[in-house]
Amino acid sequence: MGKPYRIFAEVVEGKALSQFYDAMKMDFAVQGALMPDTHAGYSLPIGAVVATEEVVIPAWVGYDIGCGMCALPLPFDAQAVRANANAIFEALYQRIPTGFNINEASRPSVTETALSLSDLSQEGRGIAEAKKWEQARGSLGSGNHFIELGQDEQGVLWAVIHSGSRGVGHGLAQHYMTLASPNRKASEGHFPLRVDSAEGQAYINDMNWALQYALENRREMMARILQVCTSVLGSSGQAHFAQLINRNHNHAELKDGLWIHRKGATHAEEGMMGVIPGNMRDGSFVVRGKGNPASLWSSSHGAGRVLGRREAKEKLSFQEFEQTMAEAGIVARVDNGTLDESPFAYKSIFEVMELQRDLVDVVAHIRPILNIKG
Repeated sequence: MGKPYRIFAEVVEGKALSQFYDAMKMDFAVQGALMPDTHAGYSLPIGAVVATEEVVIPAWVGYDIGCGMCALPLPFDAQAVRANANAIFEALYQRIPTGFNINEASRPSVTETALSLSDLSQEGRGIAEAKKWEQARGSLGSGNHFIELGQDEQGVLWAVIHSGSRGVGHGLAQHYMTLASPNRKASEGHFPLRVDSAEGQAYINDMNWALQYALENRREMMARILQVCTSVLGSSGQAHFAQLINRNHNHAELKDGLWIHRKGATHAEEGMMGVIPGNMRDGSFVVRGKGNPASLWSSSHGAGRVLGRREAKEKLSFQEFEQTMAEAGIVARVDNGTLDESPFAYKSIFEVMELQRDLVDVVAHIRPILNIKG
Protein backbone atom coordinates (compact mmCIF):
# COMPACT_ATOMS: atom_id res chain seq x y z
CA MET A 1 0.00 0.00 0.00
CA GLY A 2 2.95 2.31 0.61
CA LYS A 3 1.10 4.64 3.01
CA PRO A 4 1.92 5.01 6.70
CA TYR A 5 -0.49 3.32 9.09
CA ARG A 6 -0.42 1.74 12.54
CA ILE A 7 -2.62 -0.88 14.16
CA PHE A 8 -2.70 -0.60 17.95
CA ALA A 9 -4.99 -3.59 18.47
CA GLU A 10 -3.59 -7.05 19.15
CA VAL A 11 -6.46 -8.89 17.43
CA VAL A 12 -8.61 -7.41 14.66
CA GLU A 13 -11.50 -9.23 13.03
CA GLY A 14 -11.18 -9.82 9.31
CA LYS A 15 -14.08 -7.59 8.29
CA ALA A 16 -12.67 -4.60 10.20
CA LEU A 17 -9.25 -5.09 8.59
CA SER A 18 -10.79 -5.31 5.13
CA GLN A 19 -12.76 -2.11 5.73
CA PHE A 20 -9.63 -0.32 6.91
CA TYR A 21 -7.42 -1.51 4.04
CA ASP A 22 -10.10 -0.64 1.48
CA ALA A 23 -10.25 2.88 2.89
CA MET A 24 -6.47 3.23 2.81
CA LYS A 25 -6.44 2.27 -0.88
CA MET A 26 -8.36 5.41 -1.76
CA ASP A 27 -6.19 7.98 -3.56
CA PHE A 28 -7.19 10.70 -1.11
CA ALA A 29 -6.24 8.69 2.01
CA VAL A 30 -2.69 9.49 3.13
CA GLN A 31 -2.32 8.00 6.64
CA GLY A 32 -4.33 5.80 8.96
CA ALA A 33 -4.51 4.13 12.35
CA LEU A 34 -6.67 1.54 14.08
CA MET A 35 -7.29 1.93 17.79
CA PRO A 36 -7.18 -0.98 20.31
CA ASP A 37 -11.00 -1.10 20.52
CA THR A 38 -11.55 -1.40 16.77
CA HIS A 39 -14.29 -3.57 15.32
CA ALA A 40 -16.27 -3.71 12.08
CA GLY A 41 -18.64 -0.89 11.27
CA TYR A 42 -19.96 0.39 7.94
CA SER A 43 -17.68 1.90 5.29
CA LEU A 44 -14.93 2.46 7.89
CA PRO A 45 -14.43 0.33 11.01
CA ILE A 46 -15.23 1.73 14.43
CA GLY A 47 -11.97 2.83 16.03
CA ALA A 48 -10.44 3.98 12.74
CA VAL A 49 -8.64 7.25 12.09
CA VAL A 50 -7.81 8.28 8.52
CA ALA A 51 -6.22 11.46 7.20
CA THR A 52 -7.22 12.72 3.75
CA GLU A 53 -6.22 15.45 1.35
CA GLU A 54 -8.73 17.91 -0.08
CA VAL A 55 -11.83 15.85 0.72
CA VAL A 56 -14.12 14.91 3.59
CA ILE A 57 -16.07 11.64 3.65
CA PRO A 58 -19.38 11.87 5.57
CA ALA A 59 -19.55 8.08 6.01
CA TRP A 60 -16.15 8.15 7.74
CA VAL A 61 -17.58 10.44 10.41
CA GLY A 62 -20.75 8.40 10.67
CA TYR A 63 -24.38 8.95 11.54
CA ASP A 64 -24.06 10.23 15.10
CA ILE A 65 -21.94 13.32 14.45
CA GLY A 66 -20.35 14.53 17.67
CA CYS A 67 -21.15 11.42 19.67
CA GLY A 68 -18.79 11.53 22.59
CA MET A 69 -18.04 11.65 26.28
CA CYS A 70 -18.04 14.23 29.00
CA ALA A 71 -17.13 13.98 32.67
CA LEU A 72 -17.39 16.42 35.56
CA PRO A 73 -16.38 16.12 39.23
CA LEU A 74 -19.43 16.75 41.41
CA PRO A 75 -19.60 18.58 44.77
CA PHE A 76 -21.41 15.75 46.59
CA ASP A 77 -20.28 13.03 48.94
CA ALA A 78 -19.87 9.75 47.07
CA GLN A 79 -21.04 7.69 50.03
CA ALA A 80 -24.21 9.77 50.30
CA VAL A 81 -24.86 9.12 46.62
CA ARG A 82 -24.27 5.42 47.14
CA ALA A 83 -26.71 5.37 50.07
CA ASN A 84 -29.35 7.14 47.95
CA ALA A 85 -28.50 5.50 44.63
CA ASN A 86 -31.96 4.05 44.01
CA ALA A 87 -33.71 7.37 44.57
CA ILE A 88 -31.23 9.22 42.33
CA PHE A 89 -31.55 6.49 39.70
CA GLU A 90 -35.35 6.85 39.57
CA ALA A 91 -35.19 10.66 39.58
CA LEU A 92 -32.72 10.77 36.69
CA TYR A 93 -35.02 8.62 34.57
CA GLN A 94 -37.83 11.05 35.36
CA ARG A 95 -35.73 14.14 34.53
CA ILE A 96 -33.80 13.02 31.44
CA PRO A 97 -35.58 11.46 28.44
CA THR A 98 -34.01 8.23 27.20
CA GLY A 99 -34.39 6.02 24.15
CA PHE A 100 -36.41 7.72 21.39
CA ASN A 101 -38.05 10.11 23.86
CA ILE A 102 -37.40 13.85 23.88
CA ASN A 103 -38.48 16.65 26.19
CA GLU A 104 -42.00 17.95 26.37
CA ALA A 105 -42.27 21.33 24.70
CA SER A 106 -43.56 22.87 27.93
CA ARG A 107 -40.52 21.85 29.98
CA PRO A 108 -37.83 24.55 29.96
CA SER A 109 -34.15 23.75 29.61
CA VAL A 110 -31.73 24.44 32.45
CA THR A 111 -28.98 25.79 30.20
CA GLU A 112 -29.21 28.27 27.34
CA THR A 113 -28.19 27.47 23.79
CA ALA A 114 -25.82 29.59 21.74
CA LEU A 115 -26.83 27.77 18.57
CA SER A 116 -28.99 29.26 15.86
CA LEU A 117 -30.70 27.62 12.90
CA SER A 118 -29.44 30.50 10.78
CA ASP A 119 -25.93 29.06 11.11
CA LEU A 120 -26.98 25.88 9.28
CA SER A 121 -27.33 25.36 5.56
CA GLN A 122 -30.85 25.56 4.16
CA GLU A 123 -31.11 21.77 4.11
CA GLY A 124 -29.63 21.58 7.60
CA ARG A 125 -32.22 23.98 8.99
CA GLY A 126 -35.01 21.83 7.67
CA ILE A 127 -33.48 18.70 9.17
CA ALA A 128 -32.94 20.31 12.61
CA GLU A 129 -36.51 21.61 12.68
CA ALA A 130 -37.92 18.25 11.63
CA LYS A 131 -35.93 16.51 14.37
CA LYS A 132 -37.21 19.03 16.98
CA TRP A 133 -33.68 19.98 17.93
CA GLU A 134 -34.62 22.25 20.83
CA GLN A 135 -36.80 19.63 22.51
CA ALA A 136 -34.20 16.91 21.88
CA ARG A 137 -31.46 18.87 23.68
CA GLY A 138 -30.97 17.26 27.07
CA SER A 139 -32.03 13.74 26.06
CA LEU A 140 -29.81 10.68 26.26
CA GLY A 141 -30.71 8.39 23.38
CA SER A 142 -30.28 4.61 23.41
CA GLY A 143 -27.84 1.82 22.55
CA ASN A 144 -24.50 2.31 24.27
CA HIS A 145 -25.31 5.84 25.43
CA PHE A 146 -25.34 6.19 29.20
CA ILE A 147 -25.14 8.36 32.28
CA GLU A 148 -23.09 7.19 35.24
CA LEU A 149 -22.33 8.49 38.68
CA GLY A 150 -19.16 6.97 40.05
CA GLN A 151 -16.22 7.35 42.38
CA ASP A 152 -12.52 7.52 41.55
CA GLU A 153 -9.53 6.27 43.55
CA GLN A 154 -9.36 9.53 45.53
CA GLY A 155 -13.01 9.30 46.57
CA VAL A 156 -14.13 12.06 44.18
CA LEU A 157 -17.65 11.73 42.77
CA TRP A 158 -17.95 12.09 38.99
CA ALA A 159 -20.80 12.28 36.50
CA VAL A 160 -19.98 10.68 33.16
CA ILE A 161 -22.15 10.98 30.03
CA HIS A 162 -21.95 9.24 26.67
CA SER A 163 -24.33 10.75 24.12
CA GLY A 164 -24.50 12.29 20.66
CA SER A 165 -26.35 14.75 18.46
CA ARG A 166 -29.60 12.78 18.61
CA GLY A 167 -31.74 12.73 15.47
CA VAL A 168 -30.26 15.98 14.21
CA GLY A 169 -26.80 14.54 13.55
CA HIS A 170 -28.29 11.41 12.03
CA GLY A 171 -30.44 13.46 9.65
CA LEU A 172 -27.52 15.64 8.59
CA ALA A 173 -25.29 12.61 8.05
CA GLN A 174 -27.92 10.83 5.96
CA HIS A 175 -28.38 13.93 3.79
CA TYR A 176 -24.68 14.37 3.05
CA MET A 177 -23.94 10.67 2.61
CA THR A 178 -26.67 10.57 -0.02
CA LEU A 179 -25.36 13.76 -1.60
CA ALA A 180 -21.87 12.25 -1.84
CA SER A 181 -23.10 8.97 -3.35
CA PRO A 182 -26.07 9.47 -5.68
CA ASN A 183 -27.78 6.23 -6.70
CA ARG A 184 -25.60 4.17 -4.33
CA LYS A 185 -25.91 3.00 -0.72
CA ALA A 186 -24.14 5.84 1.04
CA SER A 187 -22.99 4.03 4.17
CA GLU A 188 -21.17 1.26 2.29
CA GLY A 189 -18.77 3.30 0.19
CA HIS A 190 -15.89 5.75 0.46
CA PHE A 191 -17.67 8.64 -1.24
CA PRO A 192 -15.94 12.00 -0.77
CA LEU A 193 -16.96 15.62 -0.94
CA ARG A 194 -14.28 18.05 -2.06
CA VAL A 195 -13.67 20.63 0.64
CA ASP A 196 -13.49 23.42 -1.97
CA SER A 197 -16.97 22.55 -3.30
CA ALA A 198 -20.23 24.09 -2.14
CA GLU A 199 -21.37 20.67 -0.90
CA GLY A 200 -18.14 20.07 0.98
CA GLN A 201 -18.27 23.48 2.64
CA ALA A 202 -21.90 22.93 3.60
CA TYR A 203 -21.08 19.56 5.17
CA ILE A 204 -18.17 20.98 7.18
CA ASN A 205 -20.36 23.84 8.41
CA ASP A 206 -23.27 21.60 9.37
CA MET A 207 -20.99 18.98 10.93
CA ASN A 208 -19.42 21.65 13.17
CA TRP A 209 -22.90 22.82 14.16
CA ALA A 210 -23.79 19.25 15.12
CA LEU A 211 -20.56 18.92 17.13
CA GLN A 212 -21.53 21.95 19.17
CA TYR A 213 -25.09 20.68 19.50
CA ALA A 214 -23.84 17.36 20.88
CA LEU A 215 -21.77 19.24 23.48
CA GLU A 216 -24.76 21.39 24.46
CA ASN A 217 -26.85 18.23 24.75
CA ARG A 218 -24.37 16.80 27.26
CA ARG A 219 -24.11 20.09 29.17
CA GLU A 220 -27.89 20.24 29.56
CA MET A 221 -27.99 16.69 30.91
CA MET A 222 -25.12 17.47 33.27
CA ALA A 223 -27.04 20.46 34.66
CA ARG A 224 -30.06 18.23 35.27
CA ILE A 225 -27.89 15.66 37.05
CA LEU A 226 -26.78 18.41 39.43
CA GLN A 227 -30.40 19.40 40.07
CA VAL A 228 -31.41 15.79 40.78
CA CYS A 229 -28.52 15.19 43.20
CA THR A 230 -29.23 18.45 45.01
CA SER A 231 -32.91 17.56 45.37
CA VAL A 232 -32.44 13.96 46.50
CA LEU A 233 -29.50 14.58 48.81
CA GLY A 234 -30.90 17.77 50.28
CA SER A 235 -27.56 19.48 49.85
CA SER A 236 -26.03 21.72 47.25
CA GLY A 237 -22.60 22.60 46.06
CA GLN A 238 -20.95 24.48 43.25
CA ALA A 239 -19.92 22.38 40.28
CA HIS A 240 -17.31 24.13 38.16
CA PHE A 241 -18.24 23.64 34.51
CA ALA A 242 -14.78 24.92 33.58
CA GLN A 243 -13.63 21.47 34.76
CA LEU A 244 -15.93 19.72 32.30
CA ILE A 245 -14.01 17.30 30.10
CA ASN A 246 -15.73 16.97 26.72
CA ARG A 247 -14.29 14.91 23.90
CA ASN A 248 -16.33 13.68 20.96
CA HIS A 249 -15.24 10.69 18.89
CA ASN A 250 -17.10 11.11 15.57
CA HIS A 251 -15.79 14.05 13.56
CA ALA A 252 -13.44 15.36 10.89
CA GLU A 253 -10.99 18.17 11.65
CA LEU A 254 -8.36 20.06 9.69
CA LYS A 255 -4.80 19.68 11.00
CA ASP A 256 -1.63 20.64 9.13
CA GLY A 257 -3.45 20.66 5.81
CA LEU A 258 -5.01 17.20 6.29
CA TRP A 259 -8.56 16.24 7.25
CA ILE A 260 -8.39 13.83 10.20
CA HIS A 261 -11.47 11.60 10.26
CA ARG A 262 -12.15 9.95 13.60
CA LYS A 263 -14.90 7.36 13.62
CA GLY A 264 -15.13 5.99 17.13
CA ALA A 265 -11.75 7.40 18.17
CA THR A 266 -10.90 10.04 20.79
CA HIS A 267 -8.82 13.13 20.03
CA ALA A 268 -5.66 12.83 22.17
CA GLU A 269 -3.26 15.70 21.54
CA GLU A 270 -0.44 16.14 24.05
CA GLY A 271 -1.94 17.26 27.36
CA MET A 272 -5.53 17.00 26.10
CA MET A 273 -7.96 15.54 28.62
CA GLY A 274 -10.33 12.80 27.54
CA VAL A 275 -12.74 10.14 28.80
CA ILE A 276 -12.63 6.48 27.74
CA PRO A 277 -15.55 4.31 28.92
CA GLY A 278 -15.37 0.58 29.51
CA ASN A 279 -18.71 -1.04 30.23
CA MET A 280 -21.58 -0.92 32.73
CA ARG A 281 -19.54 -2.76 35.37
CA ASP A 282 -15.98 -1.51 34.97
CA GLY A 283 -16.55 2.21 34.56
CA SER A 284 -14.58 4.88 32.74
CA PHE A 285 -11.06 6.30 32.61
CA VAL A 286 -10.13 9.96 32.66
CA VAL A 287 -7.02 10.25 30.50
CA ARG A 288 -4.43 12.77 29.31
CA GLY A 289 -3.30 12.54 25.69
CA LYS A 290 0.31 12.05 24.67
CA GLY A 291 -0.03 13.48 21.17
CA ASN A 292 1.28 10.42 19.35
CA PRO A 293 1.51 11.20 15.60
CA ALA A 294 1.50 7.46 14.74
CA SER A 295 -2.10 7.28 16.01
CA LEU A 296 -2.93 10.57 14.29
CA TRP A 297 -3.19 12.15 17.75
CA SER A 298 -5.94 9.74 18.79
CA SER A 299 -6.86 7.03 21.29
CA SER A 300 -9.65 4.50 21.68
CA HIS A 301 -13.20 5.70 22.30
CA GLY A 302 -14.07 2.78 24.59
CA ALA A 303 -13.50 -0.92 25.06
CA GLY A 304 -14.90 -2.05 21.72
CA ARG A 305 -17.47 -4.74 21.11
CA VAL A 306 -16.71 -8.43 20.74
CA LEU A 307 -20.36 -9.27 20.05
CA GLY A 308 -22.83 -7.35 17.92
CA ARG A 309 -26.11 -6.37 19.53
CA ARG A 310 -28.17 -9.18 18.04
CA GLU A 311 -25.42 -11.72 18.64
CA ALA A 312 -25.08 -10.60 22.26
CA LYS A 313 -28.77 -11.09 22.93
CA GLU A 314 -28.64 -14.54 21.34
CA LYS A 315 -25.47 -15.80 23.03
CA LEU A 316 -25.08 -14.08 26.39
CA SER A 317 -26.55 -15.33 29.65
CA PHE A 318 -28.89 -12.92 31.38
CA GLN A 319 -28.19 -14.66 34.68
CA GLU A 320 -24.44 -13.99 34.36
CA PHE A 321 -25.16 -10.36 33.41
CA GLU A 322 -27.43 -9.94 36.44
CA GLN A 323 -24.94 -11.64 38.76
CA THR A 324 -21.89 -9.62 37.72
CA MET A 325 -23.76 -6.31 38.12
CA ALA A 326 -25.13 -7.37 41.52
CA GLU A 327 -21.68 -8.43 42.72
CA ALA A 328 -20.33 -5.01 41.68
CA GLY A 329 -23.12 -3.34 43.67
CA ILE A 330 -24.18 -1.09 40.78
CA VAL A 331 -27.71 0.26 40.54
CA ALA A 332 -28.63 -0.11 36.87
CA ARG A 333 -31.25 -1.18 34.40
CA VAL A 334 -30.39 -4.88 34.16
CA ASP A 335 -32.96 -6.66 32.02
CA ASN A 336 -33.31 -8.38 28.66
CA GLY A 337 -33.50 -5.00 26.99
CA THR A 338 -29.96 -4.11 28.07
CA LEU A 339 -28.42 -7.57 27.66
CA ASP A 340 -26.60 -6.33 24.56
CA GLU A 341 -24.82 -3.85 26.85
CA SER A 342 -23.61 -6.55 29.24
CA PRO A 343 -19.90 -6.29 30.14
CA PHE A 344 -19.45 -9.62 28.37
CA ALA A 345 -20.38 -8.01 25.02
CA TYR A 346 -17.21 -5.89 25.19
CA LYS A 347 -13.46 -6.35 25.13
CA SER A 348 -11.64 -6.00 28.43
CA ILE A 349 -11.22 -2.27 29.01
CA PHE A 350 -8.13 -3.01 31.11
CA GLU A 351 -6.44 -4.78 28.18
CA VAL A 352 -7.46 -1.97 25.84
CA MET A 353 -5.95 0.63 28.17
CA GLU A 354 -2.72 -1.37 28.37
CA LEU A 355 -2.48 -1.41 24.57
CA GLN A 356 -2.60 2.39 24.38
CA ARG A 357 0.02 3.31 26.94
CA ASP A 358 1.82 5.19 24.16
CA LEU A 359 -1.31 7.19 23.40
CA VAL A 360 -2.67 8.31 26.80
CA ASP A 361 -1.86 8.44 30.49
CA VAL A 362 -4.57 7.40 32.96
CA VAL A 363 -5.49 10.21 35.37
CA ALA A 364 -8.40 8.53 37.17
CA HIS A 365 -10.51 5.37 37.07
CA ILE A 366 -14.18 6.06 37.82
CA ARG A 367 -16.05 3.01 39.10
CA PRO A 368 -19.84 3.19 38.72
CA ILE A 369 -22.30 3.63 41.56
CA LEU A 370 -25.30 3.87 39.25
CA ASN A 371 -25.83 3.61 35.51
CA ILE A 372 -28.63 5.03 33.32
CA LYS A 373 -29.31 3.42 29.91
CA GLY A 374 -31.77 4.33 27.19
